[in-house]
Amino acid sequence: MTEKFKNKYRITSSRLQSWDYGWSGAYFITICTQCKKHYFGEIINNEMQLTHVGVLADIFMLEVKHHAKNTKLGGYVVMPNHVHAVLIIDDTLNRRDKACLVSTTITTTKKSIGQQRFQNQGKNTISSIIGSYKSAVTKHAHRLGYNFAWQSRFYDHIIRNGESFNQINDYITTNPQNWKKDKFYSERGDM
Repeated sequence: MTEKFKNKYRITSSRLQSWDYGWSGAYFITICTQCKKHYFGEIINNEMQLTHVGVLADIFMLEVKHHAKNTKLGGYVVMPNHVHAVLIIDDTLNRRDKACLVSTTITTTKKSIGQQRFQNQGKNTISSIIGSYKSAVTKHAHRLGYNFAWQSRFYDHIIRNGESFNQINDYITTNPQNWKKDKFYSERGDM
């Protein structure tokens, strides 16, 4: 859906407007390559065979926890044209006061958290973490001479309970074996 902002059309945010994506929680993330091209490799005998760009995507996903404060990596998988990951932010001590401040601000200004998000997304939010990850993969792929591009946005799902967490981790773990049933499945993508 598009809407106008300052007389220009823009895509409406798909983020939950009542949620601060820097709050503690587990987030299921899907990031796709541009035009769903198979930049990362192929599934052969139900196992992912990584290209050089796929290796970069894999290594930099492992590095997220070292670069994003109070963030842990749950299950993740690099697929031919996308990456699935569970990111866990545990920032209860540092965010508790901010949550109270945001709540007060909403009451006085009538802006949702989502509307405030465009003013300053912060350094340890899902958007900033994914933006940094995508940037690192792209920068190093281009530095090494590989053609590569991401889709401009990403998909997120806030994991709300242990059962959902386990189902998502199982989905991630078995994703290569179920590649032909995956909604992002395509025969070998054009490179």
